[in-house]
Parts: sequence; structure tokens; C-alpha cells
Amino acid sequence: MKERLACYLPCLEWARQYDREAAGKDGLAAAIVTLMLIPQSLAYAMLAGLPPVTGLYASILPLVAYTLFGTSRTLAVGPAAVLSLLTASVLGPLFAAGSAEYNAAALLLALLSGLVLLAMAVLRLGFLANFLSHPVISGFMSASGILITLGQLKHILGIRADGENALQLLGALARGLPQTNLPTLAIGVASLLFLYLARTRLNGWLRTLGCTARVAGTLTRTGPVVALLLSVLVVWLFELGAAGVRVVGRIPEGLPSLSLPPLDAALTMQLLPAAILISLIGFVESVSVAQTLAAKRRQRIEPNQELVGLGGANLAAALSGGLPVTGGLSRSVVNFDAGAQTPMAGALTAVGIAITVLFFTPLFHNLPHAVLAATIIVAILTLVDLGALERTWRYSRQDAAAMAATMLGVLLIGVEAGILVGVGLSLLLFLWRTSQPHIAVVGQLPGSEHFRNVKRFAVVESPKVLSIRVDESLYFPNARYLEDRIAELVSEHPQAEHLVLMCPGVNLIDASALESLEAIGVRLHAAGIQLHLSEVKGPVMDRLKRSDFLAHFGGRVFLSQFEALAALDPQTTRRALGIRGQERASGSLPHQSTLQENDHEKRP
Repeated sequence: MKERLACYLPCLEWARQYDREAAGKDGLAAAIVTLMLIPQSLAYAMLAGLPPVTGLYASILPLVAYTLFGTSRTLAVGPAAVLSLLTASVLGPLFAAGSAEYNAAALLLALLSGLVLLAMAVLRLGFLANFLSHPVISGFMSASGILITLGQLKHILGIRADGENALQLLGALARGLPQTNLPTLAIGVASLLFLYLARTRLNGWLRTLGCTARVAGTLTRTGPVVALLLSVLVVWLFELGAAGVRVVGRIPEGLPSLSLPPLDAALTMQLLPAAILISLIGFVESVSVAQTLAAKRRQRIEPNQELVGLGGANLAAALSGGLPVTGGLSRSVVNFDAGAQTPMAGALTAVGIAITVLFFTPLFHNLPHAVLAATIIVAILTLVDLGALERTWRYSRQDAAAMAATMLGVLLIGVEAGILVGVGLSLLLFLWRTSQPHIAVVGQLPGSEHFRNVKRFAVVESPKVLSIRVDESLYFPNARYLEDRIAELVSEHPQAEHLVLMCPGVNLIDASALESLEAIGVRLHAAGIQLHLSEVKGPVMDRLKRSDFLAHFGGRVFLSQFEALAALDPQTTRRALGIRGQERASGSLPHQSTLQENDHEKRP
């Protein structure tokens, strides 16, 4: 009973061994992450078009929910830049940012995201996230980083400039440039410079001055809090609010009240597609971070239980006045480096945020928007990796095309459309690539039982047995191609009496491909050629046995290609095995490195 309960409440597993040492490490990590999360929460709420306090609310109960239901020991859950951008892009066309309707819709979006994640967990649909390929995610992140940066420049300049894509934002920024507020610009540029140096250089400088690695790392991570406090002090001392510097203003004190978001059936159906997209992106980002950090400590996470943890976190955000949340990369890395041992570090971080909301929100009254914008820009630019496009192009032009399409879609059309374009193009390219599988004629390597492509190696071919290797699963997009390709190869080998289809790379034969195999068998039989199979994998063989194909195609299924050739043309097999001894005696045996080099050539 306890073990079954622990499956649903992973906290019971680590709680049994929780001790004072783990509590101390979790407490230190929580203190560091709290200092980092305060400015981030305020900034990401502003990015989502919501009141800054919303970000703080989304950093309390959601963290507690993930502590109870999540499986990662170090994942730090909370508002994230990309989800905030998605929230703004979804709600911006529907309601005015900051209005009561906008805020209520954000809560409904978080509620729907939580329900979608929980539904995926119940149905064990975590695999759906695999449809977001790495090139698509990388392109989406880079383009989102650029789009977020362009959207935050208006706060650095102190102007109004809105737009739904990069071109609109650039045009609005250009038109608003003459109205730049100089005090705001000074604060924004100074904050950008300070935060950049704190992120990239401060650690090294502190180490040079004699600080230990732990102390230097801790002080480096307090950079955003220092920028926040200094800017508040400067605005207060010089009364820059009167000079046109936009500040956060009054932030309500006290913990959020618990309530369901307003439920509107029409709005729910309108937001549901966006909630599904937010859920998938948040899940992919969170699981990839969690798996990377878990591997460093030889721990493991359970993806389907992660769906429960993230779903619970988003439901908690919806009930407590927050916004959609997920596991953040930078926060989780800081949590890991600070020594967090269990998810209790997240619960302790929630306590720190709750104390801030209760007692310290008046300190943020004079916090300039420019500082929050600088915090977002410096954090988000770490996700921009334009060099990935060139690296991917060198390796796979098809994946690079999907990445480029995603980036252009996000930048020129919009966030949701961009990622849908990338996913759609990835699936189309996959279907196109697998619709023309690599099919090779193979022969026996001299002196061995191995078979290789006749265009790559000096092999022995049987005049009466045509050996064909298929390097792809057989399903409806490539079934007709298989028929045409075999017909072409048979016409090139008029002496063939047997055709052996070698299937080591075939993981699936669907109904369409089975029909094609039956048609191939009939046509070959009419031409005086018998079809056989070799090296069929167990699961594929199990499915074939459930059909009547094996009983009617007239051939045999061989365990290996060598066994097939030995049975159908033993003379050629013996000749191939004897060549190696002759080549050794004459010293003409090809060097192994030559074979390996040829084996890595581009497929003919």
C-alpha cells in the first residue's frame, strides 16, 4: 500500500530519509533561488501583460504542489519567459493587457494547462512531447528570445511600442525612438550592463579577490536583486518617477486568496488549443532540464509523474492568482549548484516568496520597468543560439529547414503559428524521408558471414540469389516505393531465382506494407522468382504470424542472411568463405580501416 501511494506522492520516498544535513542544504539553495526568483517573477508577470504581483503569487503554491507530486530533486518551478510570452500572445488579441478580463483569462489559461497536463498523465501521453523535435524547440527558443528582447526594448527606451511580430515591433520602436525618455534609457542601459557583467564576469573577479567558489557563485546570483534595490533607491532619491520613469507602483500586500477562475464555456474553447501548446512546450522544457540534472547525480525522473507534478503546479497557480508555470532552466541550474537535495528546496523557496509578499512588497513601489526589462533580456538571451542553425545545416538540411521555418514563423507571423509551422514541417519532412527508404543490394564479405552494400565493399554476389536489405520500417508512405524499387532491381538481375528481403532495420510492417509484400510475392512468383525473408525482428514476426502471409507467400523466413544464402546457394557461400584464406596467403586482403572508411561514406 505504501509503495503504491509513493507512486502518486513521490515526496513520501525522499521524506523517509530526510535529515538535518539535507534540510540545511535545501535551506541554503532555497535562499539563493528566492533572491533570484523575486525579480524574475516580477519581470515575467510584466512580460505576460499581468500585474507584477501575479508572478510572486505563481511562485508560492505551485512550488508546494510540485514538491508533493514531482519526481525531480532539483527542478525549480515557477513563471518562465517563454510561457509568459505565449500567454501574452494568446490573450493580447482578446483583451486589453492589465484589465480584469485579461487577468481572469490568464487564470483560466493556467487552469486549462493544468487539466491538460493531468489528462496527459492519466492517459500516459507524455510521448506526445516527442513531436516537438530538438531543432524545432531550439528554433522556437531562439526566435522567442529575439522576440522577447524586441518587446522589452520599449521599456528600456521609455516609449510605447506594441506589435505581434518582429516586423511590427521594429517599426513601432523606430517610430517611437524620438520620444525616448533619457532617465529611463540611462537606468535601462546601466541595468543591462550591470546584469551582463554580473552574469559573465563577476564570478571571476570575486575569485581573483580571494573569494571561495561557493561565495563567489552566491554573490554572482544576487546580481538581479542588487540591481533591483539600487534602481529603487535611485528613483526614490532623485524622484525620477516625476521625470517620466515608469515604475511598478503599488503592489498589494498579503497572500493571495484561493478561488476558481471565472469559467466561460466560449472562452474555454477558445483558449484550449493554446493551453495544449503551452502544456507541451512547458513539459518539454521542464523534462529536458530535469533529466539533465538528474543524470549528473545518477538519479532518475518519471516523465508521466512529471505531468502530474506540473499539472498540479498549474492548477495551484490558477487557484491562487498566478499564471502558467513550468520548470525553468536558469533557476534549476542555480538550485542544483547551490546543493539542493530534495524538492523541499522548492517548498522553502515558496516560504521565502510568501514572506516577501507579506512584508516587503512596498519596497518595489519605485522599481522601474526598465530594470525588469533588463532582467528579462539578460536572462532570455542565453536561450538564443543562432549558431545552432549552421551546425544543424551541416548535419541535416531537413532538420535545419524545420528550425529555420520555426524561427521565421515565430518572428514574422507569431509565436503559436511559428511552432505549429515547425512541427508540421518536421512531420512532413519525416514522411518524405521515410517514403523513400534506403534499399541496398548486399553481398557476402569474403571470409565472413557478414553482408554489406555491393556499392561500398568488395563482396561476393550470388548469381541466383538477389539479396536486398531494407533500412527503414515499412508502412503506408513507402509501401509503393518498395514495390517499384524491387521491380527495378529484379530487372537488373535477370538470372535471379530467389529474392531474400533482409530486414534488420525493419521495426514495423503495417497493413499497407503487408499488402505490398503480398503483391511483390505474387509478381515475383509469376516471373519465376521466390520471395524469402531474413533477420526479421521478433515483434515484426509476431505480427506476421497473426496474418496469413507466411502461409501463402511460399518462401522461408531465415534467421540470418548467411543462413539464407547457405541454403539457397551453398556453392557461392563456400566460395566466399574460401576467398579470405586465399587473400591472406597472397597478402592482398583489404585493410580493415579501408572497410570502415567506406562504410561511412554517403549512402548511394
